[in-house]
Amino acid sequence: MSEYDYIIIGSGIAGLYDALMAQELGSVLIITKGSIDECNTRYAQGGIAAAISSLDSPELHMQDTISAGAGLCDPEAVRILTEEAADRIADLVKFGVPFDTVNGEIALTKEAAHSIPRILHAGGDATGERIEVTLSNAARSSKRITILEYCLAIEILVLEGGVYGVTALDLHSGSLEKFGCRFVILATGGVGRLFKITTNPDVATGDGIALAYEAGAEITDMEFFQFHPTALRLPGVPLFLISEAVRGEGGILRNADGEQFMLNYTSEGDLAPRDVVARSIVSEMKRTGTDRVYLDVTHMQARIVSARFPQIYRFCLDHDLDITSSMIPVAPAAHYIMGGVRANYWGETNISGLFASGEVACTGVHGANRLASNSLLEVLVFGKRIVERSKRAANAAISAGEEAFSLKERDWDSSSPSVLSLTALQALLWENAGIMRSREGLQKAVNTLAAWEKELVIPTDRPSYELANMVLVGRFMTEAALMREESRGAHFRSDFPEPSDAWLRHIVYRKEP
Repeated sequence: MSEYDYIIIGSGIAGLYDALMAQELGSVLIITKGSIDECNTRYAQGGIAAAISSLDSPELHMQDTISAGAGLCDPEAVRILTEEAADRIADLVKFGVPFDTVNGEIALTKEAAHSIPRILHAGGDATGERIEVTLSNAARSSKRITILEYCLAIEILVLEGGVYGVTALDLHSGSLEKFGCRFVILATGGVGRLFKITTNPDVATGDGIALAYEAGAEITDMEFFQFHPTALRLPGVPLFLISEAVRGEGGILRNADGEQFMLNYTSEGDLAPRDVVARSIVSEMKRTGTDRVYLDVTHMQARIVSARFPQIYRFCLDHDLDITSSMIPVAPAAHYIMGGVRANYWGETNISGLFASGEVACTGVHGANRLASNSLLEVLVFGKRIVERSKRAANAAISAGEEAFSLKERDWDSSSPSVLSLTALQALLWENAGIMRSREGLQKAVNTLAAWEKELVIPTDRPSYELANMVLVGRFMTEAALMREESRGAHFRSDFPEPSDAWLRHIVYRKEP
């Protein structure tokens, strides 16, 4: 086997940042199933949260994060996130990320559920892309980082409770190859392609969660999935995210009759947490019999709108919509998962040498609902800690949770689709495990996914591996959502519409030996 000190699976900001940190300590291999440029990061419009203003503080940022998390945040993880934020922003500045400035100082904006402006942005609404390009260029030019594109990791190799390598499929030749290492860092991103309507790119198929589970790692909080309230809804136009920062800068949500409606649902109005806004929009669409609402920025100065949100402005204009004079049709879409591979404050899993970074990880900072723009920050803070931990404690691993569930055999639901396909899976989860959930719908999804899992053939290529991973990850999501008989954060059950103190706990899955 070719040997490396670090193997990083994934090439978004998590994988790239971790690679650039780890190269100072040893050789690094990045394995990515597509191009190094294919990732969720470049679609992150809003920005990155950090308490760098003289009017702000890590304590205030921590309070906002815990409030959004609906009782399930790990306070110590949040403290680490908010206190180490400024140093990690400094790292990005050193790498050359061109954050927007005003009068020589980094510009800050406000987003929903933040009590003060603390969102840094770059290129207006191109923050993710600017960070991704900057780090990608740095990784490509490094002599200590090897990048394997169009190479799919299909197995994490584990011996006596510790990792020793990765098996990967060359997607061009179809050949299998094993790579040895001291550490594996999962940085594969999210699971948004589970749903029919999503802001995520095609690569977000939950591969890292499936890999980790099969290797023996614990998976937690999978019922908590965030739906972004505002994705562009134009006939025949690809789904496009309309940043939450648009509302932060003064955008107003209106219904089909042009009425401002959010205050009818919450006193926080347009700047309520994402889960509240998404459900409010769904309720308003149902009440008015439409499939969209509208985001209105026509009252703002046109030059400010086009300068602050150049990507959104240009994309809409390319599709014959001038947002400075016409309202933006929007509806919710699947966006971000709070759950994932259970990781501690150093990104460690219960398998020695296996770390999880970014959206694939569940560090406890997001709880039941992610505070806007904390995701990019989480990547930097815990990515740095992963590399620091690997330097100090080569054989460390967190202990397995005392209570963990395994996926059970389930009966076939004859009323569900009988043929497994990506389209059928996405429709099943959108309809039954989406923004509004119920026992009946979740039971249908659980039974169908369990039956589909039995029908899976041995994967041989990227689509078949991805489909198998999505069925498995879909099972975690629906089983946990069925088990959690309450509503909390992004998880809403119409049959259990209130939170319950009995559910101030986490659901953890671990594969039976």
